[in-house]
Amino acid sequence: MTTSSQTTASVSTHILDTSVGRPAEGVAVQLAARAGGEADWQALGGSATDADGRCKDLPALPEGTTHVRLDFDTETYFAKKQAAAQQDAPALRDSENGRPVFFPEVTITFAVVPGEHYHVPLLLNPFGYSVYPRAGR
Repeated sequence: MTTSSQTTASVSTHILDTSVGRPAEGVAVQLAARAGGEADWQALGGSATDADGRCKDLPALPEGTTHVRLDFDTETYFAKKQAAAQQDAPALRDSENGRPVFFPEVTITFAVVPGEHYHVPLLLNPFGYSVYPRAGR
């Protein structure tokens, strides 16, 4: 997990798959940041959620970051999950494009303040998601 300093913010996240009431393991997460609302996004790298649904090794935010973007690859996660449990779970309704989920990716963009740590939990299911931030030092 990244830590914040007086001049930078830090971010962590975890995902709960509410369709099964368990952490979502193996979801790819990409992190990007920018300094100012009009600045270009800088890709910082990524990680994947562990067995607890957490990304413990997201890259540190650069000094001057004011906005952060987390991109979650939900389509790949649900496609793997559906293939692994095809006979045990009810079939997922296909979207118009034949995908097993309605939201193939989830992007969360938020503003940050230097010195604060932001934890962004994602509650996820094949046809919806919810997010709520927790900020603190």
